[in-house]
Amino acid sequence: SRAVEQSLATQSQQFRQSQDILNQRLARAEDINAQLQGELSVVTDKMKLTQTEVNQARVQTKRIKEEDAKQLTDLQTNVNGQLATKASVDDLNKLGTDVNGVRSDLDATKNGLNMTRGEFGTLIAKNHDQIEELRRLGERDYYEFSISKKGQREKVGELMVELCSVNPKKNIFTVAIYADDARYEKKNRSTNEPIYFFMRGSRAPVEFTVNQVGKDKISGYLSVPKVNTTHTQASGE
Repeated sequence: SRAVEQSLATQSQQFRQSQDILNQRLARAEDINAQLQGELSVVTDKMKLTQTEVNQARVQTKRIKEEDAKQLTDLQTNVNGQLATKASVDDLNKLGTDVNGVRSDLDATKNGLNMTRGEFGTLIAKNHDQIEELRRLGERDYYEFSISKKGQREKVGELMVELCSVNPKKNIFTVAIYADDARYEKKNRSTNEPIYFFMRGSRAPVEFTVNQVGKDKISGYLSVPKVNTTHTQASGE
């Protein structure tokens, strides 16, 4: 694109210079023609020009005008072609930008299609990348966690979570979730299986999801609505 712009600038400068020269030649030709017309009889008498020589002078003047006009037309056509080429390059660059944007949207959509939906219709992320995709949607807040000690409460978002037991071979775990001075124990839950809580005054659930189970360790995320209150009720006990 820079090379095209430089070429266009050079062509435009050459066009202006050529146009000035041609205009000078046309003006000079017109002066010659006027002199020939005004002094035709005098020149004929003094130089004893024949009618054939006068006609030849007129033909030569006409030919000069036609050649100059053709050069102007050819130069204008060349400049217009350069302008069209630059416009085509700009359109291609814009098209490339649009295609990249569409590709990003398609990648995000593809990642979303790989997610399953829970019983309340929300998408369930299975890894960090999918959690980031859900964050970009902006519909809910997400808190990733990793708990590596059993029998100890750890804060996850607005909840306190205690890891009770794990079975890495079967990918199951048991946790106790504390909220509003209440304890909810969830036994033998599977990975990527959300545990839902409803906060008082909110129709959207809080979701506690474990993505990975290891030796005395679980990791996952807590998903909460953008607007929430404090009283909690458990679902899916």
